Amino acid sequence: MQNLNIAAIVQEMAIIVPGFLLAITVHEFTHGYVAYRLGDSTAKLAGRLTFNPLSHLDLIGTVALILMKIGWAKPVPVDPRNLRNPKTDMLWISLGGPAANLLAAVLLAFIIHVLVFMFEGKPVGQFGTFILRPLFPILLGAVQMNVLLAVFNLIPVPPLDGFAILTGILPLKQAYRLEQLQQYGFIILILLLVSGAVGYIIVPPINFIQRILLAGLG
Repeated sequence: MQNLNIAAIVQEMAIIVPGFLLAITVHEFTHGYVAYRLGDSTAKLAGRLTFNPLSHLDLIGTVALILMKIGWAKPVPVDPRNLRNPKTDMLWISLGGPAANLLAAVLLAFIIHVLVFMFEGKPVGQFGTFILRPLFPILLGAVQMNVLLAVFNLIPVPPLDGFAILTGILPLKQAYRLEQLQQYGFIILILLLVSGAVGYIIVPPINFIQRILLAGLG
């Protein structure tokens, strides 16, 4: 039984990990790249403008992925003092990560649909047995991971991207008041996670987006 459990965990990780690495890499790279284009070279100087996932991995976030199937990356460093218009620029920097994840999910879903169109109902021989069969769950997992990361980060609670997006949209006075919540952000986020409230917030939009992207795949 123990061997079966280990085998199941390894199989599950083989499906989850590629999508997780892709999702965090796309997410954090885009944050840094948008910041760089807007005048802040902090991420570039820190070696974070790269598609090497090892540069973005967080030790605790990786352990959490293995234990709880939920993980996170190291936040890309951004210095608002280098930005030409810090309030508006931080909005675009924060929006870049979730937007990149949604774009990645769309492209991955497109690849899945193309593969299904090409090979559904046709004999694929050894290529299908050794390549396509394990590839489909990995691609599906990558779509789901990118959608999850995008939607989760849009929750308007610090330190998530949604908070910076909201403060960027609000008038200066209201944004300043909202920023006072930053010191309590981690506590609020933990309470939302522990209480299960996060699920009620993100599951409906996640399911809606995935139904659109994966429509017709059964």
